Amino acid sequence: MKILVLNSGSSSLKFQLFDMPSKKVLVKGLAERIGEKTGQFKANDYVVEQAMPSHKEALELLTGYLLQPENNLIKNKNEIIAVGHRVVHGGNTFVQPTLITTEVKEKIKELFSLAPLHNPANLTGIETAEEIFQQARQVAIFDTAFHQTIPEKNHRYAIPAKFYQQGIRKYGFHGISHQYVSKKAHEMLGKTDSKIITLHLGNGASATAVLNGQSFDTSMGFGPMNGLIMGTRSGDIDQSIIFYLIEKEGMSPQEIQNILNKQSGMKALAGSNDLRDIEAAAAQKDIKAQLALEMYAGAIKKYIGNYIAQMNGLDALIFTAGIGENSDVVRELVSQNMEYLGIGIDATKNKNPKNYNGDITHISSKVKVWVIPTNEELEIALQTYKLIGQ
Repeated sequence: MKILVLNSGSSSLKFQLFDMPSKKVLVKGLAERIGEKTGQFKANDYVVEQAMPSHKEALELLTGYLLQPENNLIKNKNEIIAVGHRVVHGGNTFVQPTLITTEVKEKIKELFSLAPLHNPANLTGIETAEEIFQQARQVAIFDTAFHQTIPEKNHRYAIPAKFYQQGIRKYGFHGISHQYVSKKAHEMLGKTDSKIITLHLGNGASATAVLNGQSFDTSMGFGPMNGLIMGTRSGDIDQSIIFYLIEKEGMSPQEIQNILNKQSGMKALAGSNDLRDIEAAAAQKDIKAQLALEMYAGAIKKYIGNYIAQMNGLDALIFTAGIGENSDVVRELVSQNMEYLGIGIDATKNKNPKNYNGDITHISSKVKVWVIPTNEELEIALQTYKLIGQ
């Protein structure tokens, strides 16, 4: 069975075509700069530069590539049995993979205000795929769904009940990634009861406590700005700052949102949101870069300590996503001075985790420390396949 996975951004479209249940990736690619004068479409080794006014043109390019006889992928569009879509926000409504209907699309629209940068683009991808792959079953996989198991004591805010009843609560994000790597870790531990912390560290970043295979707490909240310091997002701040900026600086809510979402984080601290640049500057004794890295690691440590206390222990600490998988510097800083909590990494293994199957645990560490590459597209394919069955 061939399942196409789509991750639609406002100006981009990531895609993978899977043969299920073998999990074989037949095509992997990206269309970017959609809506600009010149765009780029990549599929496996094929690259073309051309304008893509909308997601429709991007999907048409993909369809044309899939149908080319020399690529030996599909003979007609009917071979695509299902299309799995990443949808960022599912609110309280969507707690599992969902077959897309008119009612589902309307609900995704209602949630635009909770994820204004993501849900509109996700819906665009859905509607475009419906038009091009009319015979395929369209399935939505929600990034918030994994976190719906978080108990009320951890997902509720200490504000008047009427707001909670209106849906103001912690939702959490990066759920597809946290679910994928925590399942891997759970299997590797080989036990039914497990206490795991997953660190999804990329330009966006979040930490999740996974207790017995279920999300128990997570660092992102009502929106994706909360929690860890990120590339351009502030992470946790004192709410009083927002009122100060409104009252003393005369800023509008939109201006403040833009600052906290796009001008803060590592960009504000070190002048760049590219961790590679920051690490290079820190190595040259740049004080701002060094401070940024220390603050970045410190914010992560706060959540590790919080989650260990809540779960009364820890079996495994997982690093994943772009920074988590590739930055030995961040992994080292996060793991420093954690011996009291039973966490330690081997410096040699940390430099080349791939050589050790991702296991960077120090011989004296009571807690397993693993680098597990995330694969959100595969997780979407697996959940889609499970839903539609045969």
